[in-house]
Amino acid sequence: MLKVQTQSEWIARANEVLPAGGFGNFDPGIIIARGEGSHVWDEDGKEYIDYLIGSGPMLLGHGHPEVMEAVLEQLPKGMTFFANNSKGIELAEAIIDAVPCCEQVRFVASGGEADMYAIRLARAYTGRNKILKFEGGYHGMSAEAQMSLAPSRRVNFPQAVPDSAGIPESVAEQMLIAPFNDLEAVAALLDEHADVAAIMVEPLQRIVPPVPGYLQGLRDLCDKHDVLLIFDEIVTGFRLAYGGAQERYGVTPDICTLGKITGGGFPLAALGASAEIMKHFDKSKVGEEGWLMQLGTLSGNPVASAAGLKTMEILQRDGAYERLRDIGRQLQQMQSDALSDAGIVHRICGDETLFDIYFTEAECRDYRSASHDDPARNTTYNAALRSHGIFKAPGKLYPSLAVTDADLDQTREAVRHAVAAIS
Repeated sequence: MLKVQTQSEWIARANEVLPAGGFGNFDPGIIIARGEGSHVWDEDGKEYIDYLIGSGPMLLGHGHPEVMEAVLEQLPKGMTFFANNSKGIELAEAIIDAVPCCEQVRFVASGGEADMYAIRLARAYTGRNKILKFEGGYHGMSAEAQMSLAPSRRVNFPQAVPDSAGIPESVAEQMLIAPFNDLEAVAALLDEHADVAAIMVEPLQRIVPPVPGYLQGLRDLCDKHDVLLIFDEIVTGFRLAYGGAQERYGVTPDICTLGKITGGGFPLAALGASAEIMKHFDKSKVGEEGWLMQLGTLSGNPVASAAGLKTMEILQRDGAYERLRDIGRQLQQMQSDALSDAGIVHRICGDETLFDIYFTEAECRDYRSASHDDPARNTTYNAALRSHGIFKAPGKLYPSLAVTDADLDQTREAVRHAVAAIS
């Protein structure tokens, strides 16, 4: 009989073979053994309500039976082909039907890839090199994306600060950094720099919402200066609404990137735009000089496509997004009420489908204002939540459609203990 290993034993093994003991994504001090519905279990058997949901993909919960059925139907037919397949084509059609800016899509395996190719596509289409992004905006792991993602030192805009070793200094010269929710700053930069290919933005930046009119203002500035607008909808796609942030906020970008929910829990992402822009992936239309090479072993993987298709089908059913927002509202309200009753200053920041709490009096408008007055208080709060069976990231809470009324009752009790811990 195989010996059952404890979580501490798995952690010790991880420390031997993984840098910093982890995959680089999340707290390596917890090893998840399995997930079902709205719950996950660690290797010691402790059960948690899952508000991390794989950092967003598991909007329907773990092991949704209809998604599992679609995957199991595809598996014996083949797991990957490096060739066109019907499931991938169907998924492309479904994305185009759902997302306003998409006339054509290209598949990749991760959101970071999609963002990297979106930047490259904008440069190919415009013939310009500079990209304007926002301080604190997350767009994957490319050299451009790692500029001013989470700068530990504050510099004057539009200077770019690399957040990783190994990035050539020349990359910073092609990046302009602006504060989120500040149209005047963007307008000034576009007036000064004529060589900007695109503005790249998360419509909901991490959890900081756009102020009214901001996204439309970006759209107008891009039109004025003949600059492309890229929406990074890796997180917001199929979460804020079925048509993503474009539907929710009523603003259509030139290019968008999609991931997480799009693959139904499997590695799959995409970028999409008009046929005119996407023609740069077709050498026969743009020639050698204008062609953007893109390929990937798992791009359009049929298993991931089958999972994504079924997930999208379920999300279109009556009441899905109303239910998701109701769950989010309850999670927001229970925390805000408990903190207010305890006299603890706080802000709920984000959308009902994705948010968290900042322990601050400041309005959360951008990277610099969206922070805790006392970070230690947030650490204590989240640690108390976890000790009482709540699994979430330190700076985000993802509701899912799998959350039940019993889960909400248990969460309310955990919140009561967490508030007591910081009172």
